[in-house]
Amino acid sequence: MLPNLNVSLIQSDIYWKNTDANLSHYEETLEKIPSETDLVIFPEMFNTGFSMEVSEPMNFTTHKWMKNMASKHQSYILGSLAVKEGDHKYNRALLINPEGKTYKYDKKHLFGYGKETETFTPGDDNVTIYEKGWKIKPLICYDLRFPVWCRNVFPYYDVLIFVASWPKQRINAWRNLLIARAIENQCFVIGVNRIGTDGNGLEYNGQSMVVDFQGEIIADGGETENIISAQLNHQDLQNFRKKFPFLNDMDSFHF
Repeated sequence: MLPNLNVSLIQSDIYWKNTDANLSHYEETLEKIPSETDLVIFPEMFNTGFSMEVSEPMNFTTHKWMKNMASKHQSYILGSLAVKEGDHKYNRALLINPEGKTYKYDKKHLFGYGKETETFTPGDDNVTIYEKGWKIKPLICYDLRFPVWCRNVFPYYDVLIFVASWPKQRINAWRNLLIARAIENQCFVIGVNRIGTDGNGLEYNGQSMVVDFQGEIIADGGETENIISAQLNHQDLQNFRKKFPFLNDMDSFHF
């Protein structure tokens, strides 16, 4: 039997385009996570806010900080940041394990309405990460609106994670789509959103969530800055899929 997965979602305000201030704040926050936490998840562009103007190379300040925190707390760390590689910039999610191994996912669906397409290059790799006996799929914010890209195909992932900067004015879509993705993919879904107001005047009201494979909300962050912790039971997921093998009847397609 595989172990359960203990997750902690960091729902926080973000200092606008100030990496040092954000990393200092999160370092203090990490001291408060439950000791049994296996995976810590930060919002989209947790080190700067959703800005098109700030980026850094791989293995620079934020990436090194994530490695240090993963080692110190013996937890996996996941969050996205703007990464510059040559002539391209990517909205890149990094998942770091406690030994420092780095997995990456570049956001596929760039938010044209927010001018993200004018600065960033879209990724084209659909990534599933195998760690601790769990299959984890990281995605970023706007990807949530595209069910084909999110679709669970064999070998099925167990956890679908969205790191986000999802504004308050469209928060109803956030909540409903997280639940829909969990039901249609028979998996745990985690959505981590920020709070506060960014440098463009957009307001965010959190509502980070953990949703189980039946679409039931098992943890809800509300609208305040806090740490949302939950335990994901791998055996419960497998039992449900065995009893209701809906994934076997899905339409077949290729990305």
